[in-house]
Amino acid sequence: MATSHGKDGIVKVGANAVAETTQWSVTQTAETADDTAQGDSWRSHIVGLNAWTASITCHWDPSDTNGQVALTIGASVTLNLYPSDDASGDAEYTGTATVTSIGIQSSVDGIVSQSFDCQGNGALTISTVV
Repeated sequence: MATSHGKDGIVKVGANAVAETTQWSVTQTAETADDTAQGDSWRSHIVGLNAWTASITCHWDPSDTNGQVALTIGASVTLNLYPSDDASGDAEYTGTATVTSIGIQSSVDGIVSQSFDCQGNGALTISTVV
């Protein structure tokens, strides 16, 4: 099985790459409802709605107006996430999301970093770059 290195990952807001990303993640979840009844020996459940969230961390760059600066709190954005480059045939995760939190961290001995959390609004599309 082939493996990939994270150094080639890319985050885009629409068609614009977010500068200085250091990591990102996307998490998909399925809501469940317990349908266990009296007399059952084991718990059971049924599947409800699906959801997804994304997190992005980068070196803070206030000059990145089409990337980091576009990720404002409450903004609805189209995220395009690439685990290992955006060349033809590479994996792509795409969806509309709302920016739900923004954090910034500055330490005496480190690079200033910024983080963004996003909540998916609708389906997350998983495909390959054409």
